[in-house]
Amino acid sequence: MMGLEQKVGIGLIIGIVLVILVAVPLLFFMFTYNDLVAKEETVKKQWGNVESAYQRRFDLIPNLEATVKAYASHEREILNEFAKARQMQAQASTIEDKVKAANQLESTLAKLMVVVENYPQLKADANFREMMAELAGTENRINVERNRYNEAVSAYMATKRSFPASIIASMFNFKDYEYFKVQNEQAKTAPKVFQ
Repeated sequence: MMGLEQKVGIGLIIGIVLVILVAVPLLFFMFTYNDLVAKEETVKKQWGNVESAYQRRFDLIPNLEATVKAYASHEREILNEFAKARQMQAQASTIEDKVKAANQLESTLAKLMVVVENYPQLKADANFREMMAELAGTENRINVERNRYNEAVSAYMATKRSFPASIIASMFNFKDYEYFKVQNEQAKTAPKVFQ
């Protein structure tokens, strides 16, 4: 027959084992869930940074457009494309629409650079050169923010798809995020800007 001390010792061991069996999975669950939440928030923050850079470019376009108009008022086609691209960006609501609008604007900027080649006095204009320098800096920011966004999506999706985090992600309906992808060939290269 077991003594009271042996029964208490066995009970204590069983209690500790049960606590470990419950606590370890619970802690793993909690840390995995929190990791998914943190990475998803990083993706959202990085997309916000991309949108902020897009907005900076969007804000520069009217001044650039006005300057070009002063020198090349008969270049209606490019000016109309600017208006359409700006309207498209203003109306975009989803990430996909915003990417499409940004690509359209980049394509229009590339066409503008071709038009500018025909107007040496425009290229020499101080305001135009200053705007183009700001635009070049903005294009660099956009590229950096897009890369950071894709890195954040990569980290999030790798965690979300790995086992056993995929079970937790599925339980709580964590959504997938798409990488930023250039949608047309012209937009794969940043517009050439003059300095």
